[in-house]
Amino acid sequence: MARTMLCGTCVTPGQFALTEVDLPETAPEGWVLVDIAAVGLCGTDFHIFAGKHPYLNYPRVIGHELSGRVAADAAGWAAGDAVVINPYLACGDCRACQRGKPNCCARIEVLGVHRDGGLCARIAVPAGNLYPAGDLPLHAAAMVEFLAIGAHAVRRGEVAAGDRVLVTGAGPIGLGAALFARLRGAEVHLLDTTPARLAQAEGLGFHQLRGSIDPAASDGFDVVFDATGHAGAIEAGFAHVAHGGSYVLISIVQDRIGFSDPEFHKREMRLIGSRNATAEDFELVMEALRSGAIQADALMSEQIALADLPRRLPELAADRGRLIKAIVTMEAAG
Repeated sequence: MARTMLCGTCVTPGQFALTEVDLPETAPEGWVLVDIAAVGLCGTDFHIFAGKHPYLNYPRVIGHELSGRVAADAAGWAAGDAVVINPYLACGDCRACQRGKPNCCARIEVLGVHRDGGLCARIAVPAGNLYPAGDLPLHAAAMVEFLAIGAHAVRRGEVAAGDRVLVTGAGPIGLGAALFARLRGAEVHLLDTTPARLAQAEGLGFHQLRGSIDPAASDGFDVVFDATGHAGAIEAGFAHVAHGGSYVLISIVQDRIGFSDPEFHKREMRLIGSRNATAEDFELVMEALRSGAIQADALMSEQIALADLPRRLPELAADRGRLIKAIVTMEAAG
């Protein structure tokens, strides 16, 4: 008789349940079975629960911020190896993949979005999407993916020491960008209308915190990052970019975005999209966590057992402003 496992599933918008499925016992060639240890809850997961994600069909097993242990020897991995999972499954053939940019693959599939994710005891993952976690605690390893998004955005923005940087939106992704901009020696300012999020940023050592900024009273910022997911905030952000500066859009919205072309051109502004992350970004984040340059425990708001999640998820979704990162802890497969 096949063994089974429970998977955290958004059945329809607003309905989350633990559904029972067969535990995977084999993996396709080149793929590896991983027993999931910890899963970070992301804004994407809350959007899926609310029915606001543009790229998703229901029902969907959520979970893409993942750490675990290899379940059985396979494809260069040994059973018990601790791993961080890169949830972006690229085709390997499109123009972006050929140019070393699998993070924006034309046919990308993200675990927990385009296909079922890892909020379950075990999943199969391509061997190339696993990175050795080494001695990282597995709850910290589950935070690598969301921090890598911020690290990638900072790299895309070419932030340098001494730059004045503004991060708009002090949620988890914005805080990740702020942390890695600070590691590059930038002067980092954060803008958010939620006092609780600004208080969390202050707890991480940021002191240039704003609830609003008057562009007319500022020379602007060398690099501005938007992590709000709000069309109005994105459009307002253009005015905060200094002459010669760059604007990096991390968040994605379904709306059309407009801006003043004369203002854009007179500043010789760069407008940059930043999507997901690459292996380079994952490695950078893991090194920052190992060295203590970024403290994982300071980012973890709480740990939740999978069995408690159906009861807790609506509450968490309704009060996201108090969270940096909630981690779901998983029981071992079997």
